[in-house]
Amino acid sequence: MATTSYDPHLGTGPSEDSEILLDDSDSGSLLSDDSVLPDYEGEDKNEQPAKTLYEACIRNNRIALCRILERGITKEEAMDLDINGRNGLMVAISKGFVDIVTTLHVCPLIDINHQDNDGNTALMIAAQAGFVNILNYIINFYSGVDTEVRDPRGFTALIKAGLQGREECVAALLMHGADINAMDLVRGRNLKDWVLKTGGFETLKRVRRLQTRPSGEQFTQSYVPEWPNLKHLVAKTTAPKTASQKMRQRLKDSFSFRFPNDPEDNGVMDHMVRMTTSIHSPLIVTGCHPLCPSSPPEIGKRRFAVPELLEKYSLKEVEDSTVSHNKGSVTSASPTPVSATSVSLTSCCQNSDHRDSIAGGGLRSVMPRSMAHRNSIFPSGCIPKIEVTKSSGPTPKKEKKKKRQRGYLEPPVWKYKEAKEEKKREKKRQQEKEKEKEQQKKGSKK
Repeated sequence: MATTSYDPHLGTGPSEDSEILLDDSDSGSLLSDDSVLPDYEGEDKNEQPAKTLYEACIRNNRIALCRILERGITKEEAMDLDINGRNGLMVAISKGFVDIVTTLHVCPLIDINHQDNDGNTALMIAAQAGFVNILNYIINFYSGVDTEVRDPRGFTALIKAGLQGREECVAALLMHGADINAMDLVRGRNLKDWVLKTGGFETLKRVRRLQTRPSGEQFTQSYVPEWPNLKHLVAKTTAPKTASQKMRQRLKDSFSFRFPNDPEDNGVMDHMVRMTTSIHSPLIVTGCHPLCPSSPPEIGKRRFAVPELLEKYSLKEVEDSTVSHNKGSVTSASPTPVSATSVSLTSCCQNSDHRDSIAGGGLRSVMPRSMAHRNSIFPSGCIPKIEVTKSSGPTPKKEKKKKRQRGYLEPPVWKYKEAKEEKKREKKRQQEKEKEKEQQKKGSKK
């Protein structure tokens, strides 16, 4: 485990007078500047199949990894480390191997909070690399993830993501319950201080917007998808206006300049985003299975992973959506009524024969569809039934084109088309004249 003692490789950290500015090369790197791990891995030219879990992870060989997990592994094999103190999962995360990350969550022997020689955890590597999909998968499907683990300098995963300007990862960690006021052990600065020091103004803007709305209310059953400002704007537009007000509005429309600007807070674009991402949206209802619709994500609220919820609650409570998160704990809430739209959209999945069990079938039913590995030969989950019936009535005949009537607009005729049609008509006339001449010659001969 990493300690806070002085490290000759890491140094004492930046001085008070030094300015740390991230250029394009630093912001595009996978790890932060405090990482001194050597790049010892070269191209793998070995064509033999992977024999250990670590080899399958670094080669991005999911098939070999599944075979190794099926035959069974030991604690030593699961935590096989390289010279930098990383296990196979950490190396796969640093390289962005999504298939390996989504497969290893079923292995309980892997320590998700393990730190390498530099003090980085799997969550820190994903956060500072900017792999938001991997980060979300770790915090949602790996049990026991600790967001407050620190490296020798006292940096957490949240501070490391802010140093690299990964605003999406910062938002994901904040909504998972990461401590925004956590300070490092060298300079005593928190996330905002380091973001201002490194010039991450977009990240700071994102954090401030999240603090103005710390709770995702659109992910609850009580959210009403209506724009509250609509009635006021409609009433203001339809209200009768005096002559002076009309003249003032005309002058304003004629002489004012309109420049493109960002969407307003609580405006129509903001409302459209919230409405389309809510639980009542058809896109969310058909694509997700929320486990805690009565408890939305919130800044500072500890969010538990799916395996942790399945261990503490029965299958019926999870499927009935009676589980809710509190500040650092999980409680059971009363069942909420299911809306008619959700019943109609998910009615084909009500039969237990056509739906995977959450406890027996693993986490496939609550995994994102983009990360779930589907089998085209033996598909899992709901399979819609398609019935083909023959129409009882006769096949409708093709309608004839109606003649053009006067007084109606007609499609324009181009000049080159008129010339082309005129050439065709002239050619037909010549052919008819030649036929008439031939007939006259035959008649004169007789």
